[in-house]
Amino acid sequence: MVKNVSELYRVRTSTGKGMADEAKIGTHWQENELDAIVDDYFAMLKADLSGLPYVKSRYSMALMARIGRTHRSVEFKHQNISAVMDELGMPWIPGYKPKRNYQNAIFDAIDRYLTRHPDIFQTVPTSPTPPPLATEIFVEPPALTVANERIPERLRRLVRKFDPVERDHLNRALGRAGEEFVLNIERNRLIGIDRTDLAHKLRWVAAEDGDGAGYDVRSFDRTGRERLLEVKTTNGSARTPFFLTRNERDLAAERPADWCIYRVHLFATKPRIFSVAPPLEKAMDLSPETWRASF
Repeated sequence: MVKNVSELYRVRTSTGKGMADEAKIGTHWQENELDAIVDDYFAMLKADLSGLPYVKSRYSMALMARIGRTHRSVEFKHQNISAVMDELGMPWIPGYKPKRNYQNAIFDAIDRYLTRHPDIFQTVPTSPTPPPLATEIFVEPPALTVANERIPERLRRLVRKFDPVERDHLNRALGRAGEEFVLNIERNRLIGIDRTDLAHKLRWVAAEDGDGAGYDVRSFDRTGRERLLEVKTTNGSARTPFFLTRNERDLAAERPADWCIYRVHLFATKPRIFSVAPPLEKAMDLSPETWRASF
């Protein structure tokens, strides 16, 4: 009997035999197997987000021994889960690059886990220290793409249930952490171009005056001209959608030369920023989500 993961590894390498149940090769994963791999995935993800050391191969070997699936099958399923996490606007485990050849039952397993563990959505890391070079943080915005009509309906329902746009919008701690991150980046940028005088004039408008101004941070360019930065933060990838308010859109139209969006993404793992300047319609697909009703 294998007593621990290390012994399991020795048995596997010394005998040269895999741990798979041959009868399961090529068959669909069962509910208990999917629940087991989803639990394992989130255990690794929590360790990763907390900065705790873990070894993916040890988790995989222990799981293979429990459920009798091949290493290739387990790795592929991990990548399936990463793909769903990406659609949900959530961080995913580095090394398990998303693959979208889904088995529909994986959506139900992830639904069961997230329903039982809603705290996973509240991940707000300590505001990271901005890197010294802007080239390490600023990236190009994603290109506009045609909506993918082949997304499975079960996945669409899962995304609607755990809506990343609404979730990020309501997560005030995440929003504030992203704004503080941008504030520090702007301060470093101004100091780096010998405009310490302007660095002292930076204002965290959203924190000092509250929401409603149409932007979050007032910064400056080298000449002293105002830059009005609306910060949108997510733990998800660059393509995670976000809300834009009427005030923000109106100010973008009113002051297009000064206003822009700083889209902070991958915040919980490896923060990156891309900027979007007006006219917004040329860079993003804007669609109405709510309506103000009156009598």
